[in-house]
Amino acid sequence: MAASTPFPRSRKLLLLFVIGAVIAAYVQWTYIPIHNHPFGLFHMQLDMDIYRKAAAKWAHGHSVYDGFVTGTMLYTYTPFSVLVLQPLGWLTKAHAVYLWSAAILATMWWVIVASFRSLGYRYDWRLALSALCLVSVCSLMEPVRTTIWYGQINVFLMAIILWDLLRPEGSRLRGIGVGIAAGIKLTPAFFVAYLVVVRQWKAAIVAVVTFAATVGIGFLAMPRGSWKYWTTQAFDSNRVFPTDRVPSNQSVKGMLAEVLNTNSPSTAVWLPCALIAAALGLAAAWLAHRQGQELLALTLTGMTTCAVSPFSWGHHWVWFVPLAVYGIHLVIVSGRRTITDVQWGRPARWLPLVLALVGVVALYLSVFCWRIHISGPVQIGPQLWRHGWYGMGLFMVVTPDWTRWFTAQSYLWVFVVTSIAAIVAWGPAAIRDLQASKVAPAAS
Repeated sequence: MAASTPFPRSRKLLLLFVIGAVIAAYVQWTYIPIHNHPFGLFHMQLDMDIYRKAAAKWAHGHSVYDGFVTGTMLYTYTPFSVLVLQPLGWLTKAHAVYLWSAAILATMWWVIVASFRSLGYRYDWRLALSALCLVSVCSLMEPVRTTIWYGQINVFLMAIILWDLLRPEGSRLRGIGVGIAAGIKLTPAFFVAYLVVVRQWKAAIVAVVTFAATVGIGFLAMPRGSWKYWTTQAFDSNRVFPTDRVPSNQSVKGMLAEVLNTNSPSTAVWLPCALIAAALGLAAAWLAHRQGQELLALTLTGMTTCAVSPFSWGHHWVWFVPLAVYGIHLVIVSGRRTITDVQWGRPARWLPLVLALVGVVALYLSVFCWRIHISGPVQIGPQLWRHGWYGMGLFMVVTPDWTRWFTAQSYLWVFVVTSIAAIVAWGPAAIRDLQASKVAPAAS
């Protein structure tokens, strides 16, 4: 698509976005009551409070990695992240909630706009308004809603990576965003593997050097804490959660824990499966990159990161947002082609449009914040919920046994289906290109 392609000017499409946003806002207000404590959208903020308490703890000369940061919660991110999050420690919790939540929503809007622009759409008021509407619609995706509810950081990390890697390959210091994101939270380091696979060596080196710099800064700021983190705590997934067999662990390891009926699958079983998932995701990302579909390539890599991580909460899968944007893009492109066929009296090719629409709807339904509500008082784990309990996400909903193969790990299925679709769509073209490249030298 040309870089100056205007966003669709159809009033019907724009009206559809606005209606969708209004409906989503109403559902967000009532589906899980917005003023409910602690299940209302802005009434938990547990992770944001952990960031805030860790920042304040270090600022007052205490070790972040000795004991709990707040309640029974440990701090699991890098020493460098404590420095980045210092401004949160200067705020009261109320002010931090307002500013952090507003920043998440604003960043979501930027991610959607940047995703559309990477697909060649010109920025104008239609794109800006459509992106604002999609923020409301996407807020009902479980990863996004839970990100806001917990006050999580993953949307910001995704934005840093997209800002960095959606730039042209020759851009100055390309890869620095990946290094910074990995320096805050380790999992984005997987994007270095993507840069290696697509042979962007300079960006990969910049990312590694930047990450090393963040480690060095952490050691300068907190030598003892950094030593403890990097030698004993950095790769201990039990610090994230003490068991792998919980519905919220939407990773390969979580899937194996459920299938094998064990609290922690053997590394001998889990690691080969994770490597297969990594190969699948990176192969699909490589093919998308070869076809100039960089947004999809990065999205596939982000989802692969979640799949192979030992523990991936639902809110780690915020990469469904750019995936939804890419799906909407396919609907727009296939819709234009169908309309053109009809106008010129040619047989309309409806299949691409139907597949794109089905894909977008299926994605949204698979990652919607489906709820389960149990009236209180109810005992969930060690805690008594006197006023009732809400679970969010398809993986939390009680469904018939014959559907659990999908509902228990719906996010992994989205990853697998998207990866296979990319391979099927562009694999043959890649094979032809490779064959042509072998024939050309022989002919010369």
